[in-house]
Amino acid sequence: MSSSSLKLRSQNRCDVLVVGGGPAGLAAGIALRQRGVDVLVADALVPPIDKACGEGIMPDSRRELAQLGIDLTPAHGAAFRGIRFCDERSTVSADFSNGPDLPGNGIGLRRLTLHNLLIERAHEAGVRMRWGTRVFLAPGQPPALAGESVRYRYLIGADGQSSRVRAWAGLDRGTIHTRRVGFRMHFRTKAQKEIWPHYVEVHWGPVGEAYVTPIGDNEICVAVVTRFPTPIRTTQLIDSIPALREKLRDAEVISRERGSITTTRKLQRVVRDNIALLGDASGSADAITGEGLAVVFRQASLLADSIQSGSLTPYVAGHAQTLRLPQAMARALLVLDRYPTLRRKALEVFAHDPMLFEKFLRAHLGEEPLSRFILSHVPRFGARMLLPTAITP
Repeated sequence: MSSSSLKLRSQNRCDVLVVGGGPAGLAAGIALRQRGVDVLVADALVPPIDKACGEGIMPDSRRELAQLGIDLTPAHGAAFRGIRFCDERSTVSADFSNGPDLPGNGIGLRRLTLHNLLIERAHEAGVRMRWGTRVFLAPGQPPALAGESVRYRYLIGADGQSSRVRAWAGLDRGTIHTRRVGFRMHFRTKAQKEIWPHYVEVHWGPVGEAYVTPIGDNEICVAVVTRFPTPIRTTQLIDSIPALREKLRDAEVISRERGSITTTRKLQRVVRDNIALLGDASGSADAITGEGLAVVFRQASLLADSIQSGSLTPYVAGHAQTLRLPQAMARALLVLDRYPTLRRKALEVFAHDPMLFEKFLRAHLGEEPLSRFILSHVPRFGARMLLPTAITP
């Protein structure tokens, strides 16, 4: 046997094989290395790897990233201090709370910047990475890299919505509750602070939503999502929202449009034997929540803890918990998307009672139990929704 073959076989041995080198796979690799586990991450693509998303890192995502050793600051992009909902009648904003467990703002940054930060941190942590290397998965056969089988104790499928690992492992059974289409573009703007205050703005329109996130000096990311079976492209959706169209009138497009699918998916199982699914491969909540990356980073730490303990059983229970709140919030927010009259009334109520919107945001981020929000605030919200016009508190 040649020395090159021996070297290849050595490279194809690991404690954990991670299929997929996006944020989910890299976060898992980093978390496992923090626990002293030998990890090999393989991806068919070569960095830089981009993906259409809103590019806003919420405060809870920043906290999870910090635990992985990545300290995001405004220097990486731009800070935003809260969320703003807008439609043709109402505008309401809420700032993030600055508690002991959460930073007081989120960070908007390009997806490519985030991916590069994760790669750098993975390299520092000692994660072995094989880029441009497809993991071959054949029915009834062990995974193979570069024509050689891989020896591992655990395999993690972190390969996205259309996961090949999920299909190969027989874990595909589940339900897709919602499926929508999204697109993303970047713009350079003038007088950003005056026109685009430090918020992620969610503009609700007749055919979908537009999410505007500051990502740098005079740069914004505009992501649009629509429920329509015929995709509504970025400029079409912007044109359907007069206030947003006016704000972007003098903006310069600085990136090509990129699209993706967003789903709310629940799987029957995310673990089989020594195989575990992670991130979008393991289920998802619609992008309307803005919580996709926070969920991924929590799952990565949970999975690393389970592997370190020698059992995937804790991950199964913990995984279900990570998706419970985002999927509940997705259901609630998508009702507003589906029924414009209801959405207009809800935003009118929030605009007349900003504290109620702030409480909603805290529940959304998990700072306040959803059950407490429902018991304490939903009756008041429901009563105001029934009034012919909203009243000032």
